[in-house]
Amino acid sequence: MSAPIINKVSESGLISLDLTSFIDPTPIVLFDIKQYLFMELILKEKDFRAALVAADLSIFKDKIVGIYCSVDVIIPMWANMLIASAIQPFAKAIYFGDENKVREQILLESISKIDPQEYLDQRVVVKGCGETPIGESAYVAITNKLRPVAKSIMYGEPCSTVPVYKKK
Repeated sequence: MSAPIINKVSESGLISLDLTSFIDPTPIVLFDIKQYLFMELILKEKDFRAALVAADLSIFKDKIVGIYCSVDVIIPMWANMLIASAIQPFAKAIYFGDENKVREQILLESISKIDPQEYLDQRVVVKGCGETPIGESAYVAITNKLRPVAKSIMYGEPCSTVPVYKKK
């Protein structure tokens, strides 16, 4: 008679933390300032303001918006503020940056809202190597969030981890 198979990972008391679970599934729509530039080079304030007023900004309703410019020009700071002010009544949230930068900012916000006390004296494995790319800043942020309270922090999968921190 053979011994029963024991799942040591499930009995280890490890908490597996998948950072992809903190990603907001709301669609991200980009607002490219390029379309509002004269000859794709110059932002003329009067024309810019008029174009914003005339634009159908309802396309941003309940979406996450990233404000960016796809051409390499100098955009005055107030222009980004005007765009945000015009879109704000429609959008779920507004950020500055392309899609990757916006996703990173959203993930960092979500990590900042984690209650670290939920991980008090716990052994935490921060999942890695998933299909959804997670930037380095998120791994740094979760480490900073959990280190003061966690018993240990590891990276990887519960069956194969890299030790990051262990409370002494």
